[in-house]
Amino acid sequence: MNEPETIRDFLIAKTIAVVGLSVDAEKPSHYVSEYMQRHGYRIIPVNPSVETVLGEKSYKSLSDLPQKPDLVNVFRGAAVIPRIVEEMEQLGLCNLWVQLGIINVEAAERAEASGIRVVMDRCIMVEHRRMS
Repeated sequence: MNEPETIRDFLIAKTIAVVGLSVDAEKPSHYVSEYMQRHGYRIIPVNPSVETVLGEKSYKSLSDLPQKPDLVNVFRGAAVIPRIVEEMEQLGLCNLWVQLGIINVEAAERAEASGIRVVMDRCIMVEHRRMS
């Protein structure tokens, strides 16, 4: 978890499914995703409460996505990470980024044991800026 080469690999992604992407521009999920979008990434919102975010249609769950994202970026509480890992396992998704301040070690260990690479408790925007 959190190996520098994994972080570099994740930043090569083209499509990022953002679980918990808010329409509120003041929330980290919004401004971080907007930053990534401005830097050429396709952002796919996953939030059952909204229709569109950042000009993209929002989906209720990872299972509803029309395409497999390169990376799943999570802005939800630590308690929901195990469900996200389970859904990723079912869908064959293999790259999970859990944002800064969100930690669920058991879920990360389960993910890695099933072949999912994990970055946890890091901000993708900060890491992108640092490596650019």
